[in-house]
Amino acid sequence: MTEQEKKKKCAELVSKSKEVIRETFRNFNPIDTAITWTGGKDSTTNLWIIRQVCTEDNIDLPKVMTIDEGDAFPEITDFLIKTSKKWNIDLQWLCNFDVLKSAMSHLGNTVKVKDLNKRNQAELERIGSKEDSFTFEAESQQGNHLMKTVMFNQFVEENNIKAMFMALRRDEQAARKSDEYFTKKESGYLMPEHTRVSAILHFTERDIWNTTKLYNIPYCSLYEIGYRSLGARTTSNPGEVGVPAWEQDIENVPERAGRRQDKEKAMERMRQLGYM
Repeated sequence: MTEQEKKKKCAELVSKSKEVIRETFRNFNPIDTAITWTGGKDSTTNLWIIRQVCTEDNIDLPKVMTIDEGDAFPEITDFLIKTSKKWNIDLQWLCNFDVLKSAMSHLGNTVKVKDLNKRNQAELERIGSKEDSFTFEAESQQGNHLMKTVMFNQFVEENNIKAMFMALRRDEQAARKSDEYFTKKESGYLMPEHTRVSAILHFTERDIWNTTKLYNIPYCSLYEIGYRSLGARTTSNPGEVGVPAWEQDIENVPERAGRRQDKEKAMERMRQLGYM
């Protein structure tokens, strides 16, 4: 692909995303929408495009939130803080402090279920966790649910969010291959009704990097040293160490190969419970 062809494709991809975003703002009041931002390449590109639309259409940027799972890379935290200031974003940081308190904020510590609040106890019952205690790990079944999904659902509930912008791509994970741009989530036990908007669904990993480079979109420094997919700090590994993500064999090596695989295999079940 020539540079001219690459620029043309990136412009078309961004234009398609803007169409999805504008359709969202036609169907929902922007004040009733919000944006998830992890600090990863996809969610940063997604946020950048939404900001473009808001600037072009004179719309206030929706609420932007991020979730601290208790096992974050300091590089990601620094990137979120730095970019929030650069883009003038009032970033809302979510964290399940009830779980962190029980674990004394230390990975590997034991969390006693009886010490958790009623909401967290009910959430553990919902996922079928029957143990009296569990080891605090951000990527375990209990850790993923309590630290991420529960905080996501509570944010939607407390802010009366009608539509949530999410940075999902069809090629990223098998459970997402059949996703649509708009997905209605019906209300259920401990799950609020809302619509999920996946404006960059049509991007591939290569497209993300081409677009990031073309438009000078900021990205976390971890990608420069070999990471391709960023999850919890202790369960994420680089692909080719020392080789920037965009220079690796993106088309033939799975993007999330460096992440804990029991979570990847359980992705479909986790999404039914409200996971992103």
